[in-house]
Amino acid sequence: FAATLYDNTTATAFKSLLPMTVNMVDLNGNEKYFDLPDNLPTNASNPRTIQSGDLMIYGSNTLVLFYKTFATSYSYTKLGRINDTEGFAATVGSENVTVTYELE
Repeated sequence: FAATLYDNTTATAFKSLLPMTVNMVDLNGNEKYFDLPDNLPTNASNPRTIQSGDLMIYGSNTLVLFYKTFATSYSYTKLGRINDTEGFAATVGSENVTVTYELE
């Protein structure tokens, strides 16, 4: 799945870590997360609604990839999003998954 990263300091810092392959842990049946070894610059806010395909940072180092849409009271720093989420939830499933992030 191709994603577009936003034009912000968090995405710039994230790009410097690529390529990387990580084991993302499933949480709450709607997201995958991975704790990065280093903190990234953040500018967290509450998006109110998470969209399937959102890629965000929780806190300062937890990479979160959402595969369902739902309301939230948590704050995240927006990193990017999957361009086309058709089939995305079925592909990542509800178990832990290995994900490779790389620049084209």
